[in-house]
Amino acid sequence: QVQLVEAGGGLVQAGGSLRLSCAASGRTFSNYNMGWFRQAPGKERESVAAISWSGGTTYYVYSVKGRFTISRDNVRNTVYLQMNSLKPEDTAVYYCAADPNVRGLKTNPYEYEYWGQGTQVTVSS
Repeated sequence: QVQLVEAGGGLVQAGGSLRLSCAASGRTFSNYNMGWFRQAPGKERESVAAISWSGGTTYYVYSVKGRFTISRDNVRNTVYLQMNSLKPEDTAVYYCAADPNVRGLKTNPYEYEYWGQGTQVTVSS
């Protein structure tokens, strides 16, 4: 049983930074691949970043490469998304997700078993 709670969203000016965190319960966290997704009004949920259970492999959607960094701390059962140089098009609800099927990183939200409640990120122009 895994429960995920996101934090760190808010309203920022374009060019600013935010650090999202996702705190997970459950002793199996370290064996799960983790992902960040986002969904803007009227748009489909998209994969933003993903990280393997060991932290050795990461994935980023092209639009955030060089600006966002995903990381994890398995001791603290927490995954992070550092977001720099934010743009108005980054505005969305950001969700943390956990994938118990650890063979390969996945970008399809249906492949993830557990989801957080979401945190709103709004970037003003």
